[in-house]
Amino acid sequence: MNNIVIGMEGLVGTGKTSICRNLLDYIPNSIILHGGNLYRGIVYALMRSSEKINLNNLKQSLKDIDIKDVMDQLKVNLKIEDRESVIYVDGKKIDEENLQSKEASIAVSLASGSADNSHFYKFGEELINMFKDKFNLIVSGRDLMKIYPNLDYHFFVTATLEERIKRKMNQYGDSNYEEIKQNIMKRDELQEKARIL
Repeated sequence: MNNIVIGMEGLVGTGKTSICRNLLDYIPNSIILHGGNLYRGIVYALMRSSEKINLNNLKQSLKDIDIKDVMDQLKVNLKIEDRESVIYVDGKKIDEENLQSKEASIAVSLASGSADNSHFYKFGEELINMFKDKFNLIVSGRDLMKIYPNLDYHFFVTATLEERIKRKMNQYGDSNYEEIKQNIMKRDELQEKARIL
């Protein structure tokens, strides 16, 4: 029997990761590739590199930069641990808290609409094909149909703005409702602009 690839996309805070983790219990021989975390790892490494690119000028700094080239230069790698992808930068594992921080989230939204993602997308396709040889894949990320148009199943997850704010408040351990609301709305706007471009 051929292994399958399930794509999971959605807006910020809709519960994509939770759904993917639940699917692991129902799909035998499956792993999760958190594609968004790989991109987050690249931006995280870039913001902490010797260049110290500032969030305010990140969009301009990355204009037309090959994000896959940046990934290679900064030694960002993906490994599978406990059936999920994890990110390493120069041999050091980057924890989920750093990858999912508010700063990293806004930076990723800014970067994805400015950088040249074509080689990164090609790498993503190759990565999926490599893992598909051995596993059923649950892939979470953005632009999945551009990266891997032959998905066996493709889902787009949504939730109300209120529910998404509540989820992010829990995730960040933050009670600043208005700040999180503005953060989500800004990321939605950046995601929409990146989709149109």
